[in-house]
Amino acid sequence: MTHSPLNPASATAPSSPPGAAPPPSTTDAPAFAPGRETGARPGRARPLAGSGLGLPIALLVGMVGATTLIVLDAAAGHSGVIPRQPGIANYLNGVGERLGYDTFLLAMLGMTVCYAGIVALARRLTTRFAVGAIVLLHAIVFAGPILLSQDPFSYVAYARMGVLHGINPYLHGPYAAPHDPIFHFVGPDWRSTATVYGPLFTLASYPLAPLGVNGALWGLKLFAVAASLGTVWLVWRCARLLGRDPLVPALLLGLNPILLIYDVGGAHNDLEMGFLMMLGVWLTLRGRDAVGAASVVAGAAVKATAVAVLPFMLLARRQVGLLTGTLIAGSITAVVAFAVFGAHSLDFVSALQKQQSFVSTDSFPNEVAHLFGLAGVFPSDRIFLRLGAAAVVIYLLWRVWRGYDWISGATWALLAVAVSTTWLLAWYVMWSLPLAVIARDRRALYGALAVTGLFFVHQMSPLFTPV
Repeated sequence: MTHSPLNPASATAPSSPPGAAPPPSTTDAPAFAPGRETGARPGRARPLAGSGLGLPIALLVGMVGATTLIVLDAAAGHSGVIPRQPGIANYLNGVGERLGYDTFLLAMLGMTVCYAGIVALARRLTTRFAVGAIVLLHAIVFAGPILLSQDPFSYVAYARMGVLHGINPYLHGPYAAPHDPIFHFVGPDWRSTATVYGPLFTLASYPLAPLGVNGALWGLKLFAVAASLGTVWLVWRCARLLGRDPLVPALLLGLNPILLIYDVGGAHNDLEMGFLMMLGVWLTLRGRDAVGAASVVAGAAVKATAVAVLPFMLLARRQVGLLTGTLIAGSITAVVAFAVFGAHSLDFVSALQKQQSFVSTDSFPNEVAHLFGLAGVFPSDRIFLRLGAAAVVIYLLWRVWRGYDWISGATWALLAVAVSTTWLLAWYVMWSLPLAVIARDRRALYGALAVTGLFFVHQMSPLFTPV
């Protein structure tokens, strides 16, 4: 919700669950067929090949070095890239220098080159190496301060409002408690805005309030790391259920620089939403339809974006359990939210719509407008963008009804939302990636990577623009 500080023929499982969609056409080939990368059975450690682990280790060292540079320089204090914040990583002070814009961009560029190299050399890797690399980089980011966003300060403010001050965060913004020590770290544009997050996330954040400001921020960072690693594990499990080698999907997600620096570094609740969404996908692939649907509903009760997956599940599998789980989970969520927050617990939907009326410099519609010599996107343009996104989603739902892979359809739908929104932040381009890496239609993966790449190139453009 905070303005970014930067301006910057298918392989199927041995047995398909009841109600699964029919096998896709040859154009819907799997992103990763069993053993395609290595010739090894999915999920097993593979023998070293070629020059072994030498080059992958060198690339990992480069990625670790660039990540560490960002974290240490960010800990040196507030800069044009790092928001002003409580001193949760003071123990790192004095090691690095204040993180400058060019230094950050160069470090991100280095991380991305190393990331691409490690994924390209996946046939040389063992499972132990891959898991260790993912966990190590998450740990480095966890050890540092909040990166690139003021959103976690808003999360803490809403929790402290509700628990310590008795103020309903769905009725009031942080301005209702201006003397709270977190208030001055909340982004100025959001101090008068009630929470735009779902009731499940708001309730989950309440136990953090009594821990103090620093304790609450460390709690959010722990939630973010656990959710991110949990999502990578679920991607691994889903890939195995689909009969594919899980190593590359896990690497594509778990080592992604935007995920690490923006999502995990910014302790964004998109990670908790993504975990619950992928938990629902995994459970559904295992034939546990009702629980799977309930998990996706829970994800939407953290952040509404997750709800986009539900209609694709329902149309593809056509199981009563999915509808039952959706209705029960939705009813429970509504009752609990009403009991705790009152009738205003659904006000976050209107607040979210208000947020989506803003324009960020990084949004695709805004940049396309600039390419055509226009000043940018205007309010009157948004209705056409929304109609376009709706038309794409309706087409995808029709395709899924006709037998197209529902995971691929949901991937494209989330991409359509990200590409059409005028309020695009870096972590939004990560919504579709956990689905894309396991989608049958490899074009969905290429699409997700292309959108991420275009966003990254836009962020890097100041490095190549003459002053």
